[in-house]
Amino acid sequence: MKVTDVRIRKITSEGKMKAVVSVTFDDQFVVHDIKIIEGQNGPFIAMPSRKMGEGDFRDIAHPINSDTRSMIQNAIFSRYEELEAQEAAEEEAKAEVLGEREEEVKEQFVEDADEEKTEPLPE
Repeated sequence: MKVTDVRIRKITSEGKMKAVVSVTFDDQFVVHDIKIIEGQNGPFIAMPSRKMGEGDFRDIAHPINSDTRSMIQNAIFSRYEELEAQEAAEEEAKAEVLGEREEEVKEQFVEDADEEKTEPLPE
């Protein structure tokens, strides 16, 4: 069994839940609503679950052994890190463009101020 697709549907910067993920296995079976949660010791995945009473939750789909859990978790975190890096690069590019635009505006402002100083005052 191989993870053939990981889709991260929702990434938030606020709160402990960072993303909701769908994982496809062998291009034939998908598990939706796996959550990436930021814990005290770093992020972890939480399998889809259902509330079973007063505050009790029970997984409705989950790996049977730790090797399978690791495989799923590694695939999810790998894709999540790709998206985080892509988002950071986009933010950096946007900041660079805004910084360049800000410099252009400052230069134009200085040029306009210099021109005003050199124009004779009206009498």
